[in-house]
Amino acid sequence: FFLMIRRPPRSTLFPYTTLFRSYAPDATYWVPLEHGQADPFNTSSIIHDDRTLLELRVRQITHPRAHARRPLARTVLTQDWHPPGHASFASTWPGSEPFSTRPFSYGPQTLWPDHCVQGTKGAEFHPDLDRTRAELVVRKGFRPGIDSYSAFFENDQTTKTGLAGYLRDRGFRHTYLCGLATDFCVKWSALDAVREGFTATVIEDACRAIDLNGSLAAARKEMTAAGVQLVPSAKVAA
Repeated sequence: FFLMIRRPPRSTLFPYTTLFRSYAPDATYWVPLEHGQADPFNTSSIIHDDRTLLELRVRQITHPRAHARRPLARTVLTQDWHPPGHASFASTWPGSEPFSTRPFSYGPQTLWPDHCVQGTKGAEFHPDLDRTRAELVVRKGFRPGIDSYSAFFENDQTTKTGLAGYLRDRGFRHTYLCGLATDFCVKWSALDAVREGFTATVIEDACRAIDLNGSLAAARKEMTAAGVQLVPSAKVAA
């Protein structure tokens, strides 16, 4: 994930930072590409689109000229950081198939192929992703027994990552999200952003979905119902 922040207009900068917190700066929040997610599970059939297009969209939005149009844009990345044998891996449960569902203490959990394992190349950010503007990296999914789609909460919807506190302490109020996957990490991060009192905007053409049994359509419906804005990248980077 990324998070970019925009400075408010010069005339409101002082009251914005001191008295009128409702005029807080916009924050753009993103889901980055990792080797283990760019082609998430070593099969091009999972993400039904051109990976190169996604990389171009991410570069377009994070291009220095886009930052010049929105001064002091800030970036936060999230990084899946699973230990070997993580409970969400199908390989952890003999006889289980990837993309099947298993009951966990916090509800149904989709089982995934091994991915983004700590200390492996699959957990590293994609080399084409510009990380120089990132001011924070939030690692998630490192607790062996709990998966973590959202950048704000683990899948138990109770254990916090600390991102909401970071955003509040810095005065950010509006989050923009993009990356992988629309119907899992992006969706849950957007919903939790709204839950935590932030405005959430998903940049749809800079996201890609896994789309398990109609999960993309369901995710779009759920996000829209929660008040998440779904927009094209041109509207953000113009």
